[in-house]
Amino acid sequence: MPLVEALRRVCALQPLYSPNNTDEMQERGRLIRHTLPDEFNSMSAELVAALGPAFGAEFDVGESDGIGRKTEAPWVRIFATSMSPRPTAGWYVVVHFAADGSAVFVTVGCGSTVWSNGSLTRESSAKLAQRTDWARSVVREKFGTLAPFEDAIRLGAKAPPPATFEQATALAHRIPVGDLDEPRFRELLVLATERLRSIYEAQHLGRDLTAAGAVDVMVEALVAPNRVGSTGQGYWLTAAERRAIERHAMRLAAKASFDFEASKQGQTIKVEVKGTTNDSGDALLMTRNEVDLHRSQKGQTALIVVSRIQLTDRSTEPIAHGGKVQDEVGWDIDAWDVTPIAYRLLRRSPSAS
Repeated sequence: MPLVEALRRVCALQPLYSPNNTDEMQERGRLIRHTLPDEFNSMSAELVAALGPAFGAEFDVGESDGIGRKTEAPWVRIFATSMSPRPTAGWYVVVHFAADGSAVFVTVGCGSTVWSNGSLTRESSAKLAQRTDWARSVVREKFGTLAPFEDAIRLGAKAPPPATFEQATALAHRIPVGDLDEPRFRELLVLATERLRSIYEAQHLGRDLTAAGAVDVMVEALVAPNRVGSTGQGYWLTAAERRAIERHAMRLAAKASFDFEASKQGQTIKVEVKGTTNDSGDALLMTRNEVDLHRSQKGQTALIVVSRIQLTDRSTEPIAHGGKVQDEVGWDIDAWDVTPIAYRLLRRSPSAS
């Protein structure tokens, strides 16, 4: 069955929704679980290219028309497995259907549930709004616009899960069923996947993490490199990428007339430079010696933070660019919360036990 014909048939079955496995719901299930995923997989070359080399190798398609009882809002999604290991986590392109069968939506959305006390619960509206606002800002930064994914998504279903799907949607393009056109629909899938890639790349840089969360992942990368990424979806930064960020931060600091040491009224001021891909730069990682230095010479040191550094080359020699420079001369480290987040463990000698 051609792709557009399958989409139209799902729309025709939507007004006949039943939570039970009626003949109509069995037909809809075959379309959602087999026909549409097969059609999306037939586009794998285009969609893998849209995801790019870092994520295209993990291209996959998933779907659901309900577990046990049928759902009002069936869906089919496109994703990279490491970035969205399950529908409740991460970001993906997802095709939704209006409950009354009037439209198909090509969207980019995120998981809308979290584990709490051993069970899945819906994420709060505030958290979902924060997450989708962040994703839209990434897409605007990359493409200059949200077009053609500026539509509101209204599925029109009565059950709570579809309403949560709507809140978890960052980008949407609504196609009235009468306007379904196969070349245009396939083009929209590719365009949506390109926007998904930009979100994945920003996540890889830790831009979606809180500043403190980004530091925690940095520490984990140092003390447990085999578990990098376990705090969230994504690969996080390689050692080469971290070096590129550090060198770029130093270059920008020098352009701002700062160096490792600067002279102020005959006094030498030690300058600390920190670079991060995180958007805020409100949390930093320092050694104990660095903390001790800034405390013992408080008021006579300076801090330069370069945040929002970008990486455009994922090769063995990554290229860093961009960034926002913030500086504090006469830095008071005690105006910041200093929290120990790692431990050094030394085996005791047998005589000490």
